[in-house]
Amino acid sequence: MKTKFVSLLAIILGLIIILFPVFGLVGASSLIGLSVLLMSIYLLVVGVSIIDYNSSGAILDLILGMILLFMSIGLIFNPALLGFLTQITLYLAGIMLIIVSLVSLINNRMSRFGFYVGIAGIILGLLYIVIGTYVSNPIILGTLIGIWLVINGVLKLMDN
Repeated sequence: MKTKFVSLLAIILGLIIILFPVFGLVGASSLIGLSVLLMSIYLLVVGVSIIDYNSSGAILDLILGMILLFMSIGLIFNPALLGFLTQITLYLAGIMLIIVSLVSLINNRMSRFGFYVGIAGIILGLLYIVIGTYVSNPIILGTLIGIWLVINGVLKLMDN
């Protein structure tokens, strides 16, 4: 039950991230902050749901979720922080997606599709960094995190 809920949550949050840029013009800090916020919510829920059988993976997920939560709150509510983080935000988000994917790869190594979830996140994180270098459109970058969440949710749902 927990796994299906987490999978559906990942799909829903991923679709929200993919669809959100279509609804209006939002500043880069709010869009990236929202993407990071939704990723942190997902990690916190995963950390709590797997604590029964994988305490080390749960602790990693919870720590990453808290770090991303504080980062997202800063990006959403403090526009001056964006001025400081503008040069590194894109790289930081890509690096965090890669780290989250590595943790996911470690946590899901026993599941049937766990390897592919981690690999998809690593590839999308690298893509995030490359696209962030050449493209300044935050809609594309937020969509990459949404794609990763949808892929993660679908593969976890198929694993049951």
